[in-house]
Formats: sequence, structure tokens, C-alpha cells
Amino acid sequence: MNRRFQCWSSCCAIVSLSIDLGAAGPDYDLVIRRGKIVDGSGNPWFHGDVAVKGDRILAIGRVEGDAKRGIDATALVVAPGFIDMHSHSDWTLLEDGNAQSKIRQGVTTEVIGESTSAGPFKGKLKPQTVSVKNESIEIRALRDYFAAVERAGISVNIASYVGEGTVWECVMGTSFERPGRGELQQMKGLVAEAMNDGAFGLSTALMMPPSSLATTDDLIELCKVVREHGGIYSTHMRDEGLGVFDSVEEAVRIGERAGVPVDILHLKIADEKYWGRMKEVVALIEDARRRGVNVQANVYPYTRGNNDLASIIPPWAHEGGRAELLARLRDPQQRKRLKHDIRNGVPGWYNHYTAVGGDWRRMLISADNPYKGLTMDRVIALKSDGKSPTPDPLDVLFDLLIEQNGSVSTVYAHHTEEDMNFALSQSWCSIGSDGSALATEGPLRRGNPHPRSFGTFPRVLGVYVRERGLLRLEDAVRKMTSLNAAKIGIRDRGLLQAGLFADITVFDESRIIDRSTYAEPFQYSEGVEYVIVNGQVVVDKGRHTGARPGRALRHVTDQNSVRPEKH
Repeated sequence: MNRRFQCWSSCCAIVSLSIDLGAAGPDYDLVIRRGKIVDGSGNPWFHGDVAVKGDRILAIGRVEGDAKRGIDATALVVAPGFIDMHSHSDWTLLEDGNAQSKIRQGVTTEVIGESTSAGPFKGKLKPQTVSVKNESIEIRALRDYFAAVERAGISVNIASYVGEGTVWECVMGTSFERPGRGELQQMKGLVAEAMNDGAFGLSTALMMPPSSLATTDDLIELCKVVREHGGIYSTHMRDEGLGVFDSVEEAVRIGERAGVPVDILHLKIADEKYWGRMKEVVALIEDARRRGVNVQANVYPYTRGNNDLASIIPPWAHEGGRAELLARLRDPQQRKRLKHDIRNGVPGWYNHYTAVGGDWRRMLISADNPYKGLTMDRVIALKSDGKSPTPDPLDVLFDLLIEQNGSVSTVYAHHTEEDMNFALSQSWCSIGSDGSALATEGPLRRGNPHPRSFGTFPRVLGVYVRERGLLRLEDAVRKMTSLNAAKIGIRDRGLLQAGLFADITVFDESRIIDRSTYAEPFQYSEGVEYVIVNGQVVVDKGRHTGARPGRALRHVTDQNSVRPEKH
């Protein structure tokens, strides 16, 4: 026989064998057919099918054989489930595990634990007790929280940092004293314990106590523990306004000295005096990356942030905790000092009041109180009506904080579309909502929340991909999926790939859009048709099925990923 013909015959036999085996096929639980597959890698889309068995993706491409259920994805995009890199759903998920406002955006994993995490609660922090299925569960460590969430049942997966603020309070309480060597060692021990429990890294919110009490050297020491476990340092920087350049340099220094990757939360310039300088901020990050420091960032697609009204109170007034803050707000002499510091600033303190130019119209009450949804100028006018002489607006705000026990959630209009767009367009900048899992009804419909809790991911796809063309579809999906997974070390999610967990979002790219606004926040986004979490359908034709297959993801140290210490 001719050798070329013999070789060709052998190849035919192999192909035939493959076809025979494929025809026998596995028993799929679910096949999503004829979709426009955007696999999360950033590579060009292609048409094909996705087969799921159990909680895993079994095959992608042209899938033959039967399935228990089929979904026709003609004219729809099939993507990995979105990973929310910056979420505050730690406790709302225990109130309602359906995670409605997130799952309806296509989010299948939420990363929680920014600065204050749901554990540890030890030392000077009392254990937390939660009720789960009529059973009281005491939370002392992060592992207890994970167990509580899984027992309650959740529709999304969670991954958590350990919060530096929580660790600090465990050891130092509400004192503003500097920790001694022994106390810093206690903090390092708590970080190590949390990393062993499954935390993915250490997170800070350095603009407010207690997190702001930590020095750069303190954070380097804590991050050295994180390095030993192959984790990441995630930071809400110390100052996003006039100190933004110093704050970026601090984040870089921590990453470089401790040998850990860094992710900067909601990268922005939040002071009108520095608007338009995002290119300089990005240049600092690019310079660090060229030196081999793994610094990245995330953003949300809005130009307003959300913080507490108490953030306009300078740090010194927070010493001793909430009761001491309220006492200072009531003291006429302390009020004089507070007014001076708020209007003139304090070195090293990011001041929300000056960041918005002292313009009360750029502050909106988002808390659940009688003034929810009103801008601060309206609140001041209402509370000053009929009073003579007209009170100082800051006195009105101090009184409001006293009435609300020292906390009033507030939305601040403090950064620009142009700066946000430039940050978003960087290859290392991903998406995180900085929002919570809420709902349009039930106990999680409260206050006047920032629309990012309902609209972040559809807004990116609807506005910045479809309407404005700032991002390619493939790049936007990568920023929501594999980029976030790679940042924190989730290795088996974030891509559509055989063998990975079946977290999948199916959406209509011609229709996907956010509906939540600052005036009417309680509106779900549109265009997400199906969401699959760990192989189970949670959103079916746009409706929540009630399924709660979510899991608490635990970071596992891989010694091959542990980076050497910098000297």
C-alpha cells in the first residue's frame, strides 16, 4: 500500500473514532447553544455551544448529544459570570441570600471585606451573632462567617479579604495610640489566621480611622504576612484628592517592599482642583509596572462616590469611637475647631467637603432617614427654615449626625467622566461596583442607595461598549471576569473553558443597560437573560429562580506563587 495513502487511512480511522465517541457523548445537564461566545480572555468572539455537567463546564464549541436542559442563545452573548472586584455585601447576603441587585447584573462572584471584614472578631472586638435558619451562629473568625453564609444559602459566590481596619480594632480598640511591637505581632497573627481561613489578601480604607491610623511601614509588615500566603493587597487609598499622587506612590511602595500584588480600589481623582490629571496618575502606575511591581486598579462607571457624612469630620474627632464623636459634635468649643479644620483642611486628611468645593448641591443623602434622596443644600434649607439667625450650614450637619447617631450615608459628586474613562481604558484596570447586594422589595429596599449596586456591569456594557465605543465587547468582558480572577488568585473561574466551574452569564448585547438612577435607584438592570452559578440556573429569562448554589471561595496558598521578599 502507498505510504501516503496508508497514513491518510490511519488519520481517517482516528477521526472516525473521535466522531463515534462524540456521538456516544456524555449526559449533559445543560447545553447553551448557538451563542456568541466571549470567553473572558479578551480574544475575539466566536459562535458555539457551552456544555455543563454538574458544576463544571464540560465542553465548548460544537457540542453534540442530548442534555437535560437546553438554552437557545441565538443572538445572545455567552460570557463567564462577572466577578465584582469591590463589593460590600458582607452582611446583606445574610439578610437575603438571593443577591438580587447583583445576580441580575450577571454577577456570579462578589469580592468582599474592604478594610472591615466579617471576621476576625477577637480581643477588643466582640464576636458577632447572626441568625441563620432560626439558629444563632457566633462569628469569631472569617471561617465562621463562611460557614454561616453557606448554611444560609446564597445565589452568588463570595471571596473575602481580611480587613486591616478590623484587625487593627481587634488589637487596639478605638484608641488612637500607636501599636507597640507586640501589638503589631498580634495583628500579623490575626492576618495569618484569616489567610489560613481562606482570605485572598489584606484590604484597607486609608481615608478614615481605624484604617488610616496604620503607617506605610505598618502596612508593609502586615503585607509581608500576606506574601507568605500568596495573597494580594487591595487599597482604598489614603487620599484620592490633592494627595492622590502621594497615595499612589504609597500603594506602590507597599507592594514593592512587601512583595505583594496591589489593586487600587475605584481609581479616581476626587477633588476638582486636580481634575484632568488622570494621565499623570496612570503614568505613576505604568512606571511601577515597568519596574516589576504588579500594581493594578479597578473602577466603577459613575462620577459620584458614596461615603458617610461622618467622613467630613477630621480624623482626630473619631478617637474613642462613636460615643466620643457624638460628644465632640455636641460641644460648642469642639465645634469651632471642627469648622476650622473642615473649611481649611488638615495635613494628610482627605476632606470630602473641600473635594466638592464646599458645594452642598454635590452631596446627596443616601441613608434611610427622612431626608433620603435630597441634596444637602435642600436638607440645610429645610432644617434652617424659620430659624433666626440662620444657622451655620456645618452646625446643621453636626445636628443631623447627632440625630442619626453619627452616621449618614452620603453620595458625593467629586470626579469626572474624562478621568474615569482614561482609567477604565487601561489594560490593567478592571470593574468593581463598590456596592451591595440589595433588592427592589423586602428588607434590602432601604435608603436611597448609589445606583452602582444595581447597574455597574450592564452600564459598562450598555454605555461604554455599545453606545460610546470606549471598549471592545471582548475587553469589557475580560475586565469583568478573567482579569479580576487573575488579580486575586481565583484560578478555576473567570473564563469559559472546559474543566472550570460553570459560572456563566448570557445577555442581549443590543439591550443590556442599567436603569437605576440617583433619583430612582431601586430598578434592576435589563438585558441579562440567564445566569448560571456552579452549574445551576439562577436567572432564567430575566427572572430569579430562587436557587442558591453560591459558595464561599477560599484562597489556598500555592508555594509556587509566593513571591520573594524585597530588601
